[in-house]
Amino acid sequence: MPSTRPLRHLISLHDLAQSEIDDLLDLSLRLKQRPGKATLASKSVGLLFFRGSLRTRTSFEAAMNQLGGTTINLTAASDFWELESAPGAVMDGRAPEHVKDAAAVLSCYVNALAIRTKPAGAAWNVDRRDAEIRSWAEHSKVPVINMESALWHPLQGLADLMTLRETLGDVRGKTLSFVWTNSPSAASPTAVHSLMHVALRSGMHVRVANPPGYELDEEVWRQAQALASEHGGSATALGDPAAALRGAHVVYARSWHSLADYGNPTLAASRRARAGDWLIDERRMALGEDAKLMHAMPVRRNLEVVDSVLDGPRSLVVRQAENRLHSQKAVLWWLLGL
Repeated sequence: MPSTRPLRHLISLHDLAQSEIDDLLDLSLRLKQRPGKATLASKSVGLLFFRGSLRTRTSFEAAMNQLGGTTINLTAASDFWELESAPGAVMDGRAPEHVKDAAAVLSCYVNALAIRTKPAGAAWNVDRRDAEIRSWAEHSKVPVINMESALWHPLQGLADLMTLRETLGDVRGKTLSFVWTNSPSAASPTAVHSLMHVALRSGMHVRVANPPGYELDEEVWRQAQALASEHGGSATALGDPAAALRGAHVVYARSWHSLADYGNPTLAASRRARAGDWLIDERRMALGEDAKLMHAMPVRRNLEVVDSVLDGPRSLVVRQAENRLHSQKAVLWWLLGL
């Protein structure tokens, strides 16, 4: 169902001008207060999941439903087969179909494709290229929305920035501290990458604290420093959680895997065992300036963050999750609305 509108994709928040981000956040807040009409009646979005989801799937379905449209859910593990994405591949392996063909056909059925890819997990320098999601965008005739790739999570980043603005008002000059937390099922750094960059574009001061070996992607960090310089904020890497938390307005707790040991679970487990105490508790939260807590969830209680903080008045985690609904409605309205 190709549209006559100019084709736009949302692979990362770098695809949006700052004015577009501001407009989307304004629309998100309006939709939260006044849900709006069924503006996407007769529109449909195909949701393709190559790995699991709870909040993203549910909030996307609810958003499209509330706007009067429909979703078609496809899960790779149960609904279809492996797909090849490499250009010019001789397809003598496990994948019986190329993304090029799947994208062309699905573009005839739906008005947009929202995709969560599954990184191969063997080499970070390969997975960070996000070749699969970019292949979908290259071959699709309808908008492609990234529901999380190896490098970016734009929908989480947008909802998180909405939460910051809703809570702090003008975020310029405020301090956002990302603090690594320990978990046996560490997430990717996508949520941190995405929010860090849009926070810096908004003039915030960003701190990132982590044990050795858990540094963020080098290129993403170089971009962060450039954004800080351009927009009047700062980007500071620290090895001590207390230093990151002192004076912070928002503490963003998040476990992410070691890029230094990417693809080697034995070394990764050994590094995690040596990481030490990175639990967010009341004592550490008290170092901030009336600091609020954020976490993209799922969160391991009393391992990443203690119950009293998660369930207390400082916690924004449920609001973050709720705001996925409203910000995704804004994205869908922007991409598909008349």
